[in-house]
Amino acid sequence: MTLRLYDTESRAVRDFEPLVPGQASVYLCGATVQGEPHIGHVRSGVAFDVLRRWLATKSLDVLFVRNVTDIEDKILRKAAEAGRPWWEWAATYERAFNRAYDALGVLPPSVEPRATGHITQMVELIQRLIDAGHAYAADGDVYFDVLSYPEYGALSGHRIEDVHQGESAGLGKRDPRDFTLWKAEKPGEPSWPTPWGRGRPGWHLECSAMAGFYLGGTFDIHCGGMDLVFPHHENEMAQSRAAGDGFARYWLHNGWVTMGGEKMSKSLGNVLSIPNVLARVRPQELRYYLGSAHYRSMLEYSDDALAEAAAAYRGLESFVLKTRDRAGEVPVGEWTEAFAEALDDDLGVPKALAEIHRKRSKGNKALDNGDLDTAVQIASQVRSMLGILGVDPLDEHWCSTDDSGSAALAALDVLVGADLERRTTARAEKNWAVADEVRDRLTAAGGEVTDTPNGPEWSLKAGQ
Repeated sequence: MTLRLYDTESRAVRDFEPLVPGQASVYLCGATVQGEPHIGHVRSGVAFDVLRRWLATKSLDVLFVRNVTDIEDKILRKAAEAGRPWWEWAATYERAFNRAYDALGVLPPSVEPRATGHITQMVELIQRLIDAGHAYAADGDVYFDVLSYPEYGALSGHRIEDVHQGESAGLGKRDPRDFTLWKAEKPGEPSWPTPWGRGRPGWHLECSAMAGFYLGGTFDIHCGGMDLVFPHHENEMAQSRAAGDGFARYWLHNGWVTMGGEKMSKSLGNVLSIPNVLARVRPQELRYYLGSAHYRSMLEYSDDALAEAAAAYRGLESFVLKTRDRAGEVPVGEWTEAFAEALDDDLGVPKALAEIHRKRSKGNKALDNGDLDTAVQIASQVRSMLGILGVDPLDEHWCSTDDSGSAALAALDVLVGADLERRTTARAEKNWAVADEVRDRLTAAGGEVTDTPNGPEWSLKAGQ
């Protein structure tokens, strides 16, 4: 295994060695389904979809778990403000997130557990912590005793004296740095029975219980956004290891999508919802944009940056489609060594994309020279590499299966063919005015004419 990944806990790039040979277990903190997803929400889905695809190329059977947080303070508050049942609110936006993931070609997880479906596992974990002396009950709440766990702060680097959980003090807390595992029942809120009284789970507890249930006490990789390192992931790690589990062996965190240097969030009001963005660019172009930066770097959003990424993708797409149109078929080939080296180095997508664009340039030269064999070989490599990044232009996810569209394209081919014959005749007669008139009309209609050794060929401009 040559893959190296940056581990947040060790603060170093480490060789990846799976816990179980031939398998890879991955847990990704999924959506808190409180509202419409924006591009900042789904960046982690795209980034770690690339990780999943690359792990699979290593002949690993990837068990990929992405949870749904469907019970949480914000969900309850927003549902109440809207006068809607909390479960209906959560289900509505869970579907919205799944539509966004599917639109961007993010592979569905092996399992997508909801927090509310795993209360039993949460209660069992709390009891283990109480029995081990790391948690205590008080007035129906249950808290994790931070000072009982000496390694607290290992993931985030927080010093214990600087810890602030960002939650209310709680009347029964022994120390303000302790965090809530279980919240006592409140009027009008959903609740479940436990040995400590009715209530609902704390956010941090949910992920530990679900990860442990599906992946075991120790698993390979835990992923999520950089904003989750503290307190969420710190608390997950503390409570799981305090209960005796090894928990995650590698921690991977993606950077934010920012606007004006600030993290994109609903509280700042600087959000770009997935439906709104997809009204401006195609899904594969948005995915290309979100995945084009290194996953650990910040991605500063701007309209120009999005447009540039879309144009870059269309250039790759155009090369693959032209080659297919001229050669008849472009099978999926093998990625290049430089591409593999880039992804093996902590998923270095920017270097991988540079390699893809380099191959595209060579492939276009081959097309210009009429060397179809070379063009097909290169286009096959490009397809393979773009497929790992989830944006292969010929993948069935991005290809329309609309028969009426195919029929319309066939009819258009007849009409354009007639124009191209007229242009060929005009060029032979050196009637450049007519030849240019035909070319300009096709260009204005969204067509692209290429003169080849076998005569003129046309295609729709990439993105049309």
